[in-house]
Amino acid sequence: MTESDVVKALAALAQPVRLQVFRALVIAGQQGMTPSTMAEGLAMPPSSLSFHLKELMNAGLVTQERASRNLIYRAAFDQMNSLLGYLTDNCCQGAECAVEAAAADCRC
Repeated sequence: MTESDVVKALAALAQPVRLQVFRALVIAGQQGMTPSTMAEGLAMPPSSLSFHLKELMNAGLVTQERASRNLIYRAAFDQMNSLLGYLTDNCCQGAECAVEAAAADCRC
């Protein structure tokens, strides 16, 4: 992950509504969510949700897939894990630490 990618991802997450949307998708896991389910669960107008999903997609943190007539959005776990890896690289002065152990246990 490049520094530019990291800045783009962090900028996308540095907005409260986008952070809520991303966290909802992380909780949903690989199953993902439709926009209508997200809008209802987050009590958000669909047009606002669409704007925030577009920003998260541009940052590479969310993917979109068409399933019949529905769009399914999912958190991009590989990108999320790369971001976390970049942020925690060289933590603990290079020694093995709890952050690395937690990342290794992640089943995302």
